[in-house]
Amino acid sequence: MKTGLADILKGKFLVSDGAFNHWVFIVFCALLAIIMIASSHSAERKVYQVAELNQQLKELRSEFVDTRKTVMQKKMESNVAKKMEKRSIGLSDKRPYKITIK
Repeated sequence: MKTGLADILKGKFLVSDGAFNHWVFIVFCALLAIIMIASSHSAERKVYQVAELNQQLKELRSEFVDTRKTVMQKKMESNVAKKMEKRSIGLSDKRPYKITIK
């Protein structure tokens, strides 16, 4: 047991007769580790992209609500009347009537 552990710690299993099989396994494990690290970085990058897109979505929703409020204020009858008063166009005294076609 002591000699086996000492041989592993000294690295004798890498230079012995059957070392090629050990090297293949080590290269395979290193390749898997590289793939795992790359996958982790890719997932983290996507998480940041999603967070950034959510922030942009909040900003665009806020801008939409603000624009909608502005449009609603501009098309209110009182605001339209004020603007038309500047052009010497006033509100009609007559009520609108319905036109029916037979």
